[in-house]
Amino acid sequence: MIDMTYPGAVPMHKVNFDAKSEYDMIQNYKVLQEVLNKLKIDKHIEVNRLVKGRPLDNLEFLQWLKRYCDSVNGGIMNENYDPVERRLKGGKERNSKGSLKSSKSLQANNLHNLASGDAAGINKNTVSKQGKTGVAASSSEVRALSKEITDLKLSVDLLEKERDFYFAKLRDIEILCQSTKVENHPMAVAIKKILYAADAKESALDEAQEFISQSVDNGETDEANEEETD
Repeated sequence: MIDMTYPGAVPMHKVNFDAKSEYDMIQNYKVLQEVLNKLKIDKHIEVNRLVKGRPLDNLEFLQWLKRYCDSVNGGIMNENYDPVERRLKGGKERNSKGSLKSSKSLQANNLHNLASGDAAGINKNTVSKQGKTGVAASSSEVRALSKEITDLKLSVDLLEKERDFYFAKLRDIEILCQSTKVENHPMAVAIKKILYAADAKESALDEAQEFISQSVDNGETDEANEEETD
């Protein structure tokens, strides 16, 4: 996303897209942090938390990254950006030294095959057709992935709006229950028991209902005692 927002800012040849160990992931995050510093983006990456793979930490970072990129490009994807091509280019630059020796070895093998008359695997027409087919397949995959990313962005936006809507409602209820006029009212106390429950468990609702029932019973008892006194 940073490479799409700031074309050419990320040294893709330093990014390991096959990273599986924490060490490799840390190296990738170092590359990203260097890019953010270079672009003067004031964001410290919590690498030690992100490499643990906890969903919430990574989701929060991705949400920040999406909001930032949207603020720069107005939420419009760069249709000319080809992520597959950028990855391949980075891989070629990273492996250029290693591939030099292997290319010489391949050239020697090809010369040997041609000298011995073994040309079965060097059909130019077949190679050309396969290359065109591979490019077409890659383009269709890129379009499919771009559509999937757009759909996921829309889903995330809708979920965030729905979350904010219900959070605002709960906050209003909390403020109302904390007001001095009603904070000790049985219904307000029962609602706060649910709001401040440590985790999502049914017992919080049961406790609130039991508290209201006891309050009602106590109220009826007090009224009966007052009537007897009168």
